[in-house]
Amino acid sequence: MSINQEQFKTMLKEKGLKVTNQRMMVLQVLGDNEDEHLTVEDIYDIVRKDYPDIGLATIYRTVQLLHEMELVDKISLDDGFVRYEIGEHGDGDKHHHHHLICEKCGKVIPFKDDRLDSLETFIEESTGFHVLDHELKLYGICKECRGKS
Repeated sequence: MSINQEQFKTMLKEKGLKVTNQRMMVLQVLGDNEDEHLTVEDIYDIVRKDYPDIGLATIYRTVQLLHEMELVDKISLDDGFVRYEIGEHGDGDKHHHHHLICEKCGKVIPFKDDRLDSLETFIEESTGFHVLDHELKLYGICKECRGKS
């Protein structure tokens, strides 16, 4: 999901946010590293290379604001860290982004699939419970680690 600077600016403006260097930098870092699932500290280390005067607190505030505005998704991969990635955007429909986690090497492989939508429909029809969102993490052994065994 490569996104250019103009798309970032449009995303910010659509959410009623000012376009600032900090916001653009955080969105750019997440867009450039979309499969990396970065922590705030990871984002800070990357941004600091080009902007050494930026503070960690600025990155924390920026990431939190972008998360509140639904431009950035917060995920937990059960490793004790909160991680972030560019949020899904476009036609307004949330596309579910799931993760495959290798228990040998720790690699996280993202995948997108909406097959659970039918389960959500079934749940609502049978219980009246309306599912707003879901997150799926599957644990196993990646192709590379399986090849080493």
